[in-house]
Amino acid sequence: MVLVAAPVLAGPRERAQVRTLVLSEHPDDAAHRIHVAGQIVTVLRFEQPCDPLKTKLLGWEGRFEPLVVAGKRVVIEPLRALGPDESVPLLVTLADGTAMSFLLRPPFQEDGGWTDQQVDVFEDRESYQALVSVLSRTLKAKNALEEENARLREEETSADHALAALLVSGAGAQTPFKRQHTWRGYDVDAQLSMTVYSGKGKAAVMIRVTNQSESRTWRLSRTKLFAPSSRAPRIVAIRAERESIAVGQTGAIAFVVDRSAFLNPEGKFEELALEVYQHDGRLQASVLLDPQLVRE
Repeated sequence: MVLVAAPVLAGPRERAQVRTLVLSEHPDDAAHRIHVAGQIVTVLRFEQPCDPLKTKLLGWEGRFEPLVVAGKRVVIEPLRALGPDESVPLLVTLADGTAMSFLLRPPFQEDGGWTDQQVDVFEDRESYQALVSVLSRTLKAKNALEEENARLREEETSADHALAALLVSGAGAQTPFKRQHTWRGYDVDAQLSMTVYSGKGKAAVMIRVTNQSESRTWRLSRTKLFAPSSRAPRIVAIRAERESIAVGQTGAIAFVVDRSAFLNPEGKFEELALEVYQHDGRLQASVLLDPQLVRE
């Protein structure tokens, strides 16, 4: 049996977002916040052309590329990430003389963290384009909620999810799994411990994460289980001890893989790769799972 576990770090990238901002919904906001990230372009789209002579960043020198104003669009590109306490005012003036104030801020830290990739700005909800945009946003949220509810209903009756829940609760002795390999490592902001288990017809991986960041919570963003030979995705059951791991806390995440996931379309066993990504898009850890883990 060959097992490999190693941390792989990529450049930090928050989840990109396309957002609708209706100014009439926030009449008390003197400056509307736009969340930007270093070397990532953010585009503001307006209902009418912008005046390039009266659209400007204030105090941006050395932190942003020169502002690009093209028709109804304003393109913003930070040269580097803004610090937690940094903010840069942006004044946008439309062709009819309407002036709008914005405040450029670092990526939003709640809900897993995200960056504005595109913001559609409307003065009034009653405009046709604003109605279409808001309707699209509402339907997207409705579909996401329906998918989440369906997933939760399926997990309620899933044996693999039940096994994963036992592992993260510390009741591993009540499962059919036997510990095969443990690996420990360190990331910039986290201390990791990964354990691989074998079981009758199933394999499991449990990761313990100690959040050593100075200010940011740790969240699991996504997990990939696939066959390296074809990159074909496979099903994995996941249970987390807690939704997010606060600074200084430790949390566990368990992954259970059924024997069927190791079978290719020809019915032959093949090796699988499990990749774990945290909320800012970084590949936090990876492990290769040998078919021998699902012992008969």
